[in-house]
Amino acid sequence: MKSLLRLTAVTALAVLPLLAACGGGESTTEASGGACPNGKVRFGVEPYEDPAKLKPAYGVLAKALEEKLGCPVELQVVEDYSAEVLAMRNGQLELAQFGPLGYVFASTKAGAEPLASFADASGALTTYTAGIWVPADSPIQSIADLKGKSLALSSAGSTSGDALPRYALAQAGIAEADVKLNYAGGHPEALLALTNGKVDSAEINSQQLATAEAAGQFDRSKFRQVWTSDPIPNDPITVASSLDPAFKKKVADALLGLDADAVAQVGAFLDVTPPGPLVAVTKDTYRPLFDLADKLGLTEKDV
Repeated sequence: MKSLLRLTAVTALAVLPLLAACGGGESTTEASGGACPNGKVRFGVEPYEDPAKLKPAYGVLAKALEEKLGCPVELQVVEDYSAEVLAMRNGQLELAQFGPLGYVFASTKAGAEPLASFADASGALTTYTAGIWVPADSPIQSIADLKGKSLALSSAGSTSGDALPRYALAQAGIAEADVKLNYAGGHPEALLALTNGKVDSAEINSQQLATAEAAGQFDRSKFRQVWTSDPIPNDPITVASSLDPAFKKKVADALLGLDADAVAQVGAFLDVTPPGPLVAVTKDTYRPLFDLADKLGLTEKDV
């Protein structure tokens, strides 16, 4: 079975230093009273969308967070899901936004602690769904009909673009060997594989669907959804557990104190429109994803 989370070298596709490092570059262990660890905060983001699109949106969030913390915030759009877990485990990220399943492994392997996630205008935590789509005239009517067909997935380690569709296949009694699984490299790429006629079916989650429709890149009338998942709690922003407790509280307060405008551009990628301020989340918020990892039989060999 294809490893769900391939351990790869950490490479940054994009690094956006927002300000030069402050202070005298104090170490994490020297930081006290909520001071900036190492003189800056490195904030990692998974490449769930084109990094060229993510950077400006997260730049707004990072700048607002920087003003709240009084620390320079350095944004890093990492190579893939496993790279971000590895970066936090190796002390190369203080903060990171993970997909829900990515957080499961970041929690167990890198000590990531969830602080906040994305809420709607009423203040309720938002969710999204995984989905499998086919052309409108396809003979495929349900996930059971995917046997012998090609299915474009996002990338290894994605909650909605990998784990949940594969789990759905297993529940339908379809062996992965009986489906032509293609990892497209991301959610936009999986959608394009379908719209360009390269595959019989593709995973398209509700967030990517909203983004593509808004951009005029997906005509829903030409396609059908044959499977959808239960709601998934939106991505958590996490902090490294090794950091000073006073600083972790300072980060949590800063994130929860951001105005809705500071997260609006990011929220648009996550189908949070209109957005509210971030809301607090805990490990228990993502308990169903820990259960999913158990059901899929994932072990440390998969990390």
